[in-house]
Amino acid sequence: MKKDYLFTSESVSEGHPDKVCDRISDMVVDTYLAAEPQSRVACETLTTTNKVVLAGEVRGPEIKKEDLIEKVRHCIKDIGYDQEGFTWKEATSIESHLHAQSADIAMGVDSSGNKDEGAGDQGIMFGYACNETDVLMPAPIHYSHKILRLMAEDRKSGKLKNIEPDSKSQITIEYKDGKPSSVKSVVISTQHSPDVNQKQVRELVKPYIERSIPRELLNSLDEKEIYVNPTGNFVIGGPDGDSGLTGRKIIVDTYGGAAPHGGGAFSGKDPTKVDRSAAYASRYLAKNIVASKIADKCLIQLAYAIGVSKPLSIYVDLFANDDEKNKHVEKLIHENFDLSPRGIREMLSLNKPIYEKTAAYGHFGRIPDNNGSFSWEKTDKSDIFSK
Repeated sequence: MKKDYLFTSESVSEGHPDKVCDRISDMVVDTYLAAEPQSRVACETLTTTNKVVLAGEVRGPEIKKEDLIEKVRHCIKDIGYDQEGFTWKEATSIESHLHAQSADIAMGVDSSGNKDEGAGDQGIMFGYACNETDVLMPAPIHYSHKILRLMAEDRKSGKLKNIEPDSKSQITIEYKDGKPSSVKSVVISTQHSPDVNQKQVRELVKPYIERSIPRELLNSLDEKEIYVNPTGNFVIGGPDGDSGLTGRKIIVDTYGGAAPHGGGAFSGKDPTKVDRSAAYASRYLAKNIVASKIADKCLIQLAYAIGVSKPLSIYVDLFANDDEKNKHVEKLIHENFDLSPRGIREMLSLNKPIYEKTAAYGHFGRIPDNNGSFSWEKTDKSDIFSK
């Protein structure tokens, strides 16, 4: 493994067209789970100029189409869009084409008799943690998220003016001896009002770099390596500038490319879908292992088959070239964690309307809330591994 290298990760804001779709799809999930915790939802969203389209499958209580459409408008308004080409008002057409879940899928995954609830699909899910940051996330993706999150908070409070919702960030960090040593470049592209020029935009966003990244990592950053709107003007943005789809930012959602990804998106899926719940469980395992201090970083893989309750395989890599240690941790996982779909949901209390806030700034590295959201970020099981 390389010890000295450059590594780059990017993030996108809640106003990015794909993230608008993720937010809306997760709002649909939360709406159904709030009405019935056992609801099944698989919702995809498309956005383009003054249009939003919902499609997918649901099983649960009757939710009026008009109520969902009103909630979609609330999402768009909260993100901050009231522009000529995309607005929360009536000028934007919203269509819902949600329909009933397939009876064949339902029969395959439901529990009955002596059969436990099976996974909703086949697939592989990865979890990762490392001690590069206090939230046990890789540094490049963590700081990329933080810049955009702080900008959004100040934009929505009115403190940051002339900056619009659609933004992207990218950070390159130099690693020495496997640890973050210095930031080598920062890229921020942000939508802005026509009232400011490129120089003014640069001055508006630069303070967020300093607020988000530890000073010791910024000390050697060359001013020329800070790129703000490098293509020039960025007034037309959001779904008016580019269409959006649910589930197209899976690397932004996870570890910024620092760890493998199984390929399944999270947003728009209820927690019976292992694409979501098993990815959360694998992060929970990896984070507790690193929090126990038996390893500086940890990678977990879980594999499932549709209709089968238990994972087909559990893979652990502690990056220490120690197979016996890896096997020991695998044994502890088998003995202490129920990784069936039902077991994961009960362990992490996932049958709650807690998903809309996961849609932007990453599903991992967040702070667990009192309402149960981000429960997979707790480190309450680290003593299992430290023993």
